[in-house]
Amino acid sequence: MATNNKPKLVEIIPPKDVWQGPASAPVSLVEFGDYESEACAKAHEVVKKLLNAYGKQLRFNFRHFPLTQIHQRSHKAAEAAVGAAQEGKFWEMHDKLFHNRRNLGSVSLKEYAREVGITDKNFLSKLVDSVYGWTVRNDLLEGLEKGVRDVPAFFINNELFTGKPTFDGLNKAIDEAIRTGKRKTAVKQRA
Repeated sequence: MATNNKPKLVEIIPPKDVWQGPASAPVSLVEFGDYESEACAKAHEVVKKLLNAYGKQLRFNFRHFPLTQIHQRSHKAAEAAVGAAQEGKFWEMHDKLFHNRRNLGSVSLKEYAREVGITDKNFLSKLVDSVYGWTVRNDLLEGLEKGVRDVPAFFINNELFTGKPTFDGLNKAIDEAIRTGKRKTAVKQRA
C-alpha cells in the first residue's frame, strides 16, 4: 500500500469569515484597522459600545490594514490575530492586542496567545515563518481596492462611512441604515 507523501494543504480561516453578532443582523459593520494605531484603539472601544447597544441588530467584522511604514509590528500582530482565529480565539486575541498595542514583539505575541488559550505549540514558529502573512496581505489589498487609505476605516452595509468614528457618528449612521431598511448586500466572492 503506497503512502501519500503530498504535503497537506492547510486551509486558513480568513478574517472576512470571523464575525461578532448574528448573521441575520440588518446592519453589518466592517472595520479596516491596525493594532498599533491609537485611533483604532479608540475605535475599538466605540465598537464594543455599539455591539452592546445594538445587540442582535448589528454584526461586526475586523479586517487588517497594517500601516507598516509607521507601525513596524502591526503586520505580525495581525498575523497573530489570524493565527488565533484558527483556534476560535480571534476576538480574545483582538482585544488583547489592542490592550497591549505598545508591546507587540514576537515574544509578547506568543505570551498573549498563551493567555487567550491558544494551544498550538508551533504558534511562534508560524509567526516567524509568516504562515498567515498572505492572509493579512489579502485584507490589506481588499481594503485598498475599496478605497481605504487610512485607519480606522468603517463600512456600514458595504458603504464607506465618511464621518468621524465616534460613538455618536457611527450610532447615527447605523440608526439610519436600520431606519431606511438598507440591507447589507452580498459581497461577491472572487475565484
